[in-house]
Amino acid sequence: MRPVADDLSAPLGQGRKRKRSKFPVPLPLVVAGVLGFCVVVFLGWAAVVDDPSGGEPMVVLSTEAPPTAKKPDDVASNADTAEPKAVVPVPDPKPAEPAKGPPAGMQTVTIIDGASGNRQEVLVPSQGGAGARAAAADPKLLETTRHGSIPRISLDGGRASTVYARPVNETPAKANLVRVALVISGLGIGSGNTAEALAKLPGPVSFALAPHGGDLERLASRARGEGHEILLQLPMEPFDYPDNDPGPQTLLTSLAPEQNIDRMHWLMSRFQGYVGVTNFMGSRFTASDAAFAPVLREVAKRGLMYLDDGTAPRSLAGQIAGANNLPFAKAGVVLDAVPTPNEIDRALSRLEGMARETGIAVGVATALPVSIARIANWAKNAEARGFLLVPISAAAVKPKSS
Repeated sequence: MRPVADDLSAPLGQGRKRKRSKFPVPLPLVVAGVLGFCVVVFLGWAAVVDDPSGGEPMVVLSTEAPPTAKKPDDVASNADTAEPKAVVPVPDPKPAEPAKGPPAGMQTVTIIDGASGNRQEVLVPSQGGAGARAAAADPKLLETTRHGSIPRISLDGGRASTVYARPVNETPAKANLVRVALVISGLGIGSGNTAEALAKLPGPVSFALAPHGGDLERLASRARGEGHEILLQLPMEPFDYPDNDPGPQTLLTSLAPEQNIDRMHWLMSRFQGYVGVTNFMGSRFTASDAAFAPVLREVAKRGLMYLDDGTAPRSLAGQIAGANNLPFAKAGVVLDAVPTPNEIDRALSRLEGMARETGIAVGVATALPVSIARIANWAKNAEARGFLLVPISAAAVKPKSS
């Protein structure tokens, strides 16, 4: 044991042993080393590992809870406990306007212009609802060819010239009236003129449809539903052809009979329900027996009638028709050769005189507005002047036998 005096007399800081720290390295240096090591490990991992989603959240959660369908029972049980929610008024959608139909007593007819292809919706009188009817062709009177369906005589002997003929509206009081048949040609080309003819002309006026118009099948059915007999116009070669061209599939004197008949079959397939055919132009063709006779024989074979429109003075139609038992009629007056109101009225007067002499007469006109207007006006007072308007089949000379 050291004496006390020695401790008191010893110099300050000498003769005493210091206590050593428990950690040989200071604690701050240890912490810094650990953090540095972690940084080195992280940088090495990032450099070695290719993680395309690095930095992106691994799970995306919607902040809105998906709607859950509630059963009727659940809705009923929660109705009392659920908190009322503010109802935001939603304006009702604009109600759809009802489809506008034609006015009472009218019907809508769609006409397609054959030259331009334009469609036009036209309102025409429904004539007591008859206009809503469409008359379909009789399938027994049709034969399928490479061009489509064309007329034929049915197995039971039915002919289009009689099946599609309209009865004459004759009563005992009308028995002494003189008969007149009127035909309007060129229908199906101009939409306005066609609609006007349907609207203004009575049923006994017959319609001749051009084969190059549009929507002809529907137009033919509509016209027959309105009580009109219909004819098919056959384009035939005039003397100044091709400067004056009747259109595609024209019957030509330069073609063989088989070629002309094939062309006629194409024309015949354009629509159905007609009682017969008539010429469109054809001053040269109808004057050639070699070209015309095979065509009319085919017309007779198909159970049709033929109307000569009276525009070709040298036509052989009457002679050829008589030799082939073909029902035949010929127009005595072209009503609108001069298409003015006064001249058309004079032509109608000539037609009246002809009818009084022969008992029946046929007049033809093109589908011009002035022609339609004057003929419609004449038809209103025809019976009061002693004339009965009849369809074209009533004016045809019937064949001797079927």
